[in-house]
Amino acid sequence: MKIIKISLITILALFFVWGCGNQTKTDMKDDHSGHQNHTPDSVGIKLNHGEKWLVNNEMKPFVQESEAILNEYLDKKKTDYQVLSMQLKEKNTGLIKSCTMDGESHEELHKWLHPHMELIKALEQEKDTEKAQTLIQDLKKSFETYHLYFQ
Repeated sequence: MKIIKISLITILALFFVWGCGNQTKTDMKDDHSGHQNHTPDSVGIKLNHGEKWLVNNEMKPFVQESEAILNEYLDKKKTDYQVLSMQLKEKNTGLIKSCTMDGESHEELHKWLHPHMELIKALEQEKDTEKAQTLIQDLKKSFETYHLYFQ
């Protein structure tokens, strides 16, 4: 009788653990179907006492080149957004490696850069052309935000 009780308790415990484990996995899955991408405006970038933040000279070319790549893509009505995402990702790598900023300006730049990089990552992984076009427009807005807060 004890063996049956122990077996029954063990089986119930396994079902409980298994059920909780599956629930957690289900809850942790990312569902981006109704998710709006976070633009830099939505993460609270602020000006430096009413002035734009200074970005170090080593970093500026990477931002400028990234924006030029995006503008060329849009102006020439290119369609290979996977190539675009790879080019932008490469420029971001250079941007990060060239960063020598610190302090509050560095923190504010990261408030722009992190969501910007997430957009590029999402574009790289996107399979739907229409959704990719939305991400590209979000990237365009991201560069507009950069110019509002940084020089």
